Amino acid sequence: MPTKTLHLPTADGHADAFAAFPDDGERHPGVLMYADGFGIRPVLREMARELAGHGYYVLVPNLFYRHGPAPVIELPEHIGEAVRPALMAQLMPLIEAHTAERVLSDADAYLRFLTTQPEVAAGPIAVTGYCIGGLLAVRTAAARPGQVAAVAAFHAPVGADGPDTLAKITDQVHFGHAESDLTPEALGELNRALDAAKVDYTSEIYPRTVHGFTMSDTDAFDPAALQLHWDRLLPLLDGTLGNS
Repeated sequence: MPTKTLHLPTADGHADAFAAFPDDGERHPGVLMYADGFGIRPVLREMARELAGHGYYVLVPNLFYRHGPAPVIELPEHIGEAVRPALMAQLMPLIEAHTAERVLSDADAYLRFLTTQPEVAAGPIAVTGYCIGGLLAVRTAAARPGQVAAVAAFHAPVGADGPDTLAKITDQVHFGHAESDLTPEALGELNRALDAAKVDYTSEIYPRTVHGFTMSDTDAFDPAALQLHWDRLLPLLDGTLGNS
């Protein structure tokens, strides 16, 4: 599986990024994958390669490139609960500085890159994200409906911007929530907002999961939930991007 380390021009400089894509000489649909707050690291590269193996060009940008190349903070090989609070204390200022304006400015750069690569097929792309990256995926999809055909977000605060942002989404959606992140009542409220906005969606709590369940380098990891994530994500992408 070919991979590349990239430096993408943005309005504020250059973002380092990771890309994976099939080695068959063909053009494939593009997918913008937003990492969780811990950023590009071996588990994200592994997930990008897994998705690329299903016939996609997958781009994973460093969300916090303004603060340095990934990893922006020093990460242990395994992110256990004992070290998580200290890591989050370092990350929160970066997350808070990553305003909606920055998100959309960067999204323009990422989408522009994807649509000009010789390995990427013409047409819309999909956006997926994890944790804070899921919120960024929602913001990107809502702001760029003509360029995005599908959005998926996992253990993410997808409703943080309120119903007005959800109402701007015109593509197909899947939200996979952690049981520890969302009560059934909160899920119902979110889904009613999606219904009111006439969004084509699935939105569900993955059973017995905690925040971060897709990430194999954390204590939150749940192999069954990661597989469910693939079982939901791949049909969404295949159906919206015309891949087979």
